[in-house]
Amino acid sequence: MKISHNDSKAIYMGRYDRSSGGTRLYFVGSQIKLKFRGTKLLLEHETTVYWGQVSLGVILDGKMSAIPLSPENNGKVITSIIAEGLENAEHEVIIYKRYSSNYFINVKAFETDGEFLVPEQLPTLKMEVFGDSVCAGEVCEAVDFTGKNDPENHNSIYDNVWHSFVMQTARNIGAQIHNNSQGGIALFDRTGYFHYPDTLGLESVYDKTCYFPEAGEVTKWDFERYTPDIVIIAVGQNDQHNPVTQENDRNISDPEYRRKWKDKYIEIVKDLESHYKTAKFVLTTTVLMHDPDWDNAVEEITSELNGMGIKTFHNMFSRNGAATPGHPRIPEHDEMARELTDFIRKNVL
Repeated sequence: MKISHNDSKAIYMGRYDRSSGGTRLYFVGSQIKLKFRGTKLLLEHETTVYWGQVSLGVILDGKMSAIPLSPENNGKVITSIIAEGLENAEHEVIIYKRYSSNYFINVKAFETDGEFLVPEQLPTLKMEVFGDSVCAGEVCEAVDFTGKNDPENHNSIYDNVWHSFVMQTARNIGAQIHNNSQGGIALFDRTGYFHYPDTLGLESVYDKTCYFPEAGEVTKWDFERYTPDIVIIAVGQNDQHNPVTQENDRNISDPEYRRKWKDKYIEIVKDLESHYKTAKFVLTTTVLMHDPDWDNAVEEITSELNGMGIKTFHNMFSRNGAATPGHPRIPEHDEMARELTDFIRKNVL
């Protein structure tokens, strides 16, 4: 049995563009949920790899695996074996985008030797995230480097958004999630590391579907397609970096820059709130080491937004900005997920 990418038996989560030619996934953690009876599952797709050693993530009957992708197949429609040799029984699978902008996937069709069934619908509680590489789960699987700097030349082999603290938190509270996170991103364009040297910031990404020009025409997101109950924003880690000078000279302690940064942050939240109306906002950074004055600025933003009538909370982890000089690994993501889950349950839900 073969079904098209847009068949109702394929349930998507995350922002996507769709046409007769396929369903295009760009953001990290975007995924497809399927249920089938049979011994194998095939995915017909066109995937473009820009850099890194990357894979498609798969959760089949609760077990994780990965399907390697190669730039040699860029521009080609190929069929990947998601699973084979299974017991001829009912199976549930999630196919997800493990990484952010180092590749994108255009889903064409699904095939099994049995039949596709209707999967369980997504939860009604909805969460959305705008964050950086930590929210995207980058380098999290390098568990031998817990509490240490990142391994050299890791080339994305340790990236896996499934373990990210925000993805874990969504599963913990029973929510679907749009994880609109991107490694290296800061609030402003021409700041941070994403899309170097012409760096793009959250100000240019938060309202997009296709958000990096290598994947095609940049497209606007229709906010009516998804109305979250909880919006998590986690920026501030990369914002000190100036890609022009290659120095960390964006100084949040400078009163003029602080006001500029806070105003842009508030502007984005106000625009999101204008679409979502009843959403609650959770502002945070992570346990990755950084200047605590960024957190002080986030606390000021939280206060100002609440003064405008926008329900906003500031989450601070027990080891906020102090746990590790490198990306958090799975144990640290587990720690953050437990704490963020508790924070949301006590304060937000």
